[in-house]
Amino acid sequence: MPQVTERPLLLIVEDHADTRQMYAEFLGMSYDVQEAADGEQALDAMRRRVPSLVITDFSLPGMDGFELVRRMRSEVATREVPVICLSGYGGRRHEQGAQAIGCNRVLEKPCMPDKLADTARELLQERQAS
Repeated sequence: MPQVTERPLLLIVEDHADTRQMYAEFLGMSYDVQEAADGEQALDAMRRRVPSLVITDFSLPGMDGFELVRRMRSEVATREVPVICLSGYGGRRHEQGAQAIGCNRVLEKPCMPDKLADTARELLQERQAS
């Protein structure tokens, strides 16, 4: 009997429902997807099931994406989970700050779903190889 393998779980953290749903639908063709509208919801979701990868916007109500990543990196269970940060702000300085807190990749918004999927696939492959 063939072995059934679980698909990686991606957690998408985005306060704009239409954007979050678009990404979830596109990525859901290849991955299991969980959604959160803010940082607190994301942390709650990660306590229930640790994702294989997190995609988060920086601009979130309440706890922003920066604080979310800081908290992830302080927890043993989520310390090594790759993070893609989506930002409406460009520039090398912003990207360096994001990487300093633990973001693995920073993508500028608007970000096309295929670019996001390619980046997610790349990070998941890197994690598997290490």
